[in-house]
Amino acid sequence: MFNNFSKSKVEKQDRVVVLPTASNAAAQPNNVLANLHREDTELTKWLDLKTRLHEALLDRLNLSVVDKVEPDVLRREVAVAVGEWLKESGEPLSGSDFNRLIDELLHELLGFGPLEPLLADPTVNDILVNGHQDVFVERFGVLEPTSIRFRDEKHLVRIIDKIVSRVGRRVDESQPWVDARLEDGSRVNAIIRPCAIDGPSLSIRKFSAQPLTMENLIETGALSEQAATLLNALVEARMNILISGGTGSGKTTMLNALSSFINERERIVTIEDAAELQLQQRHVVRLETRPPSPQGNGAVGQRELVRNALRMRPDRIIVGEVRGAETFDMLQAMNTGHDGSMTTVHANSARDAISRLEQMVTMMGVDFPIGTIRAQIASGLHFVVQLSRLSDGKRRVMSISEITGMEGDVLSMQDVFVFRREGRSETGEVLGRFIPTGVRPRCMDRLLAAGINLDPQAFRATEV
Repeated sequence: MFNNFSKSKVEKQDRVVVLPTASNAAAQPNNVLANLHREDTELTKWLDLKTRLHEALLDRLNLSVVDKVEPDVLRREVAVAVGEWLKESGEPLSGSDFNRLIDELLHELLGFGPLEPLLADPTVNDILVNGHQDVFVERFGVLEPTSIRFRDEKHLVRIIDKIVSRVGRRVDESQPWVDARLEDGSRVNAIIRPCAIDGPSLSIRKFSAQPLTMENLIETGALSEQAATLLNALVEARMNILISGGTGSGKTTMLNALSSFINERERIVTIEDAAELQLQQRHVVRLETRPPSPQGNGAVGQRELVRNALRMRPDRIIVGEVRGAETFDMLQAMNTGHDGSMTTVHANSARDAISRLEQMVTMMGVDFPIGTIRAQIASGLHFVVQLSRLSDGKRRVMSISEITGMEGDVLSMQDVFVFRREGRSETGEVLGRFIPTGVRPRCMDRLLAAGINLDPQAFRATEV
């Protein structure tokens, strides 16, 4: 697979210094700036060594057979080749650094370079790259910097191109941004110069192999058991539900959790920009939008897919997120026998979510009276579940609100459950309780007709 390395092909490098550990960095507290400079210099040398070895491997590697070689065999071949070069060039490395070097070279050859450890880390939810020197991650709702670095801007652009090319997309000066989905379902957004002024930016929302269940959400304090029981009943009784929240508030997670209550005998059609719903039922048809080709044609939007879904004999339609004119078609579906449908929308409150729907219906270009639009929403939607990511990073249900009808031209709503904030702890955690408001849902008769009998005590207002 490889030819021998030679000094004529790879120039001899300066001696690589082993990267300092946290313990020996702390041994000289009076020389913090000197330590930081030393660490930066050593990191630069490490990246330089890895870059030259990577280029040398590419010169001698038969790329057409890499994917067909067993990982252990490939690792062994790379280790032998790298060991020979290090010996010839007089580059001393410790055993741990040698193994780390092999790992990182394999990531460059087979994966997404420096991002591979983050993609493999189950505690990381989001990977955010702001230029080649700044990489952040979100863990448990909190952003934190990492020690991950790219060699230079060219290296980062190469990794971005590798990511998007695997799913048949491209990013260049004529199309400087791209949305894509990795093979595992993770969402990717990349933007490069000239639109990204300070250098390429990459955002990856990781796909969870095991979706959170309603039980998980109760355990993490996202909502109460009584509220979860109500949501279960609403899904079983085929009520139409809108999930509202800001970016990263957990809308898709909640949609997945709610979908687990759908009967196995029902036919479900899902429509998404990037497929990330993880429905467990057997009878699911997944539809995904298609962006335009490089020539600017062939695009398939959500509105076309919603219309097509209506011809597929669905029992329920689930739209990952409504953003435009497809909102009208979704409301039409909810009003014409497709009860039990669900979707999400970006909004900061339940009332704002309704206003957003009104605005998106007007994107059709048809001059509907606002009263007509609100009447469609009132008759089509039954409940709004509002989510939020709080300042401590935790995602919570802020309210479960019932749409009760129209009062003149005004759509009326009532909160059934709300999250009441009660301050902050010494560690910065937002304190509060998810409590019933004392309002009995008007849909109780419909729930009874569906064979669901909820305990009225669950809705009794909690004493302050």
